[in-house]
Amino acid sequence: MRCAAPLIRTAGNALAPAEAGKRRLCIVNYHRILHKPDPLLDSEPTVDTFRWQMDLLASCFNVLPLGEAITRLGNGSLPPRAVAITFDDGYRTVHELALPILRERGLPATVFVTSGHIEDESSMWNDVILEAVRRSHDSAIDLRDIGMDVYPLADTAQCKASAAAMTERCKYLTPEARDTMLRRLQQLAREDLTQHLMLTADMIRELMQYRIEIGGHTVTHPILARLDDDRAFREIADGKHHLERVTGRPVELFAYPNGKQGVDFDQRHVEMVKSAGYRAAFTTAVGAASGRDHPYQLPRSRPWDARPLMFALRLLRWLGEEQ
Repeated sequence: MRCAAPLIRTAGNALAPAEAGKRRLCIVNYHRILHKPDPLLDSEPTVDTFRWQMDLLASCFNVLPLGEAITRLGNGSLPPRAVAITFDDGYRTVHELALPILRERGLPATVFVTSGHIEDESSMWNDVILEAVRRSHDSAIDLRDIGMDVYPLADTAQCKASAAAMTERCKYLTPEARDTMLRRLQQLAREDLTQHLMLTADMIRELMQYRIEIGGHTVTHPILARLDDDRAFREIADGKHHLERVTGRPVELFAYPNGKQGVDFDQRHVEMVKSAGYRAAFTTAVGAASGRDHPYQLPRSRPWDARPLMFALRLLRWLGEEQ
């Protein structure tokens, strides 16, 4: 890839509009980094994959802190090949595995932290589901008594499919129904499914010493559209205030949980984010952000290509799309 870097930079410069105000910004998005491949998390990069991706970004693109990038997107001063790196939820592997790689390459990043897991170090609900599947000694997880289905676990393929199905179903439950499901999984497992996977306050403060910005991602990671307005606003605003107490700094950037516009959040929540005091917010729409995008609905995604050249070409395509 090193020998192709000059060609990629040249192509990126050629694709970029000559007028800086028309240039676009790719905001790449991760969740956790894995020590090794995991069949239940095969969309997440291992540390080796993350390393070559950061090598590629460092050598071929102009990686900016997200806050600076949003300012420059707004005032029309973006460089060509502009990229920002983000992580969602606040997994501990950002500190353990991603930070050393980012530091070696001098790359900034932003972590959108779900604040409710900082002090108690509890697992996110999706990780409870994964652990229930991993640790089950049964051929299926039967949740019919709480109005759900039977999820087969006969082999790896079924485990993966069942974990995905339970996660998708749980995602759109009310918080109360979600808690009921998680309690039932704990009962069936007959053991504690909680793991210490999330960042602590000390880890967050250490990240900040190395060009890692902290953003808001609610308190408990609900689907905002499934909450009443008062509760949705508390999730948005309380998460911000909690993180500001931890960091001692203003928290100005927000990422919508799950991030699908019109499904997971709507215009009400856009106004809530603005009212809470954030200056920009991010969806999970595919593609690069432009100066024409609403500052509280900026696209953010990650190319999933397994080969460096295709990874780079997808970013270039997004950056070169017409306004």
